[in-house]
Amino acid sequence: MKQIAHSMRRFGLACLALMVVFTTFAIAASPAMATDYEVKMGSDSGLLVFEPAKLTVKPGDTVTWVNNKMAPHNVIFDGNQVPGGDKDLADKISHSQLTFAPGENYSTTFTADMPAGDYGYFCAPHRGAGMVGTITVEG
Repeated sequence: MKQIAHSMRRFGLACLALMVVFTTFAIAASPAMATDYEVKMGSDSGLLVFEPAKLTVKPGDTVTWVNNKMAPHNVIFDGNQVPGGDKDLADKISHSQLTFAPGENYSTTFTADMPAGDYGYFCAPHRGAGMVGTITVEG
């Protein structure tokens, strides 16, 4: 009787260990969920700023800039303020067309093939007023 109880206990521990290993593998193998972020172009009080001005994202995440107040706005990435000074990449992810109506928006997905680092951008009509922002892409 003691031997049967001992065997059952060992079998239960083996099953538990197998479940822990399987669960750990399943969690590690599942893809990370991408996140969508929103940046307002113009604050709620009408200031010429991006809100938030600084944002940290992971590869696969998408940033959407939404016209909020004090149009027109756009999103221009500075070729000198992207990793490696890649002007072609800066042009590719920029949105030079102006937005005028509240709610108009642009989106950029920061893909895994884009280098990690800081991506500086600005609103062309309001750069002189300090309407600048930074997206930091984590590696």
